[in-house]
Amino acid sequence: MSLSFVIAYLHILTLGIGFYAIWTRASALKKLKDNAGLSEVFKADNFWGLAALSWIITGLWRVFGGLEKGTDYYLHSTAFIIKMGLFLLVFILELKPMITLIQWRIKNKKGHPIDFAQARLFALLSHIELGLLSIILLFAIAMARGVWY
Repeated sequence: MSLSFVIAYLHILTLGIGFYAIWTRASALKKLKDNAGLSEVFKADNFWGLAALSWIITGLWRVFGGLEKGTDYYLHSTAFIIKMGLFLLVFILELKPMITLIQWRIKNKKGHPIDFAQARLFALLSHIELGLLSIILLFAIAMARGVWY
């Protein structure tokens, strides 16, 4: 098995982890009413963060590490550019939930009260991110097949 194969496998495997994590986080946020539900939210969020980090590392490695089609192919692929634009949109949508959940973790550890008013909004944003991931998958397949190159 080549390094290219392993990195590609990890990149795609992350898709399953990411889908599961964001769906689970959205579900946990929808029913969040008090601190008792925080562990489920935090656990799903940990997996979501792990998936995001894995996508970034394996993706950069595939594009700039000389493992796949080569950097020139990726940077001249319209499908890749759209895919990266959508990934950036997911990241932008994730900023507020990410920052807030970090704050919730700190408050929870210190025993401070947490305002859960934004939990339903974050669940909605998570579902939007899930939809965007589905569209990103479409452009990943197009890119891999040389569509719009």
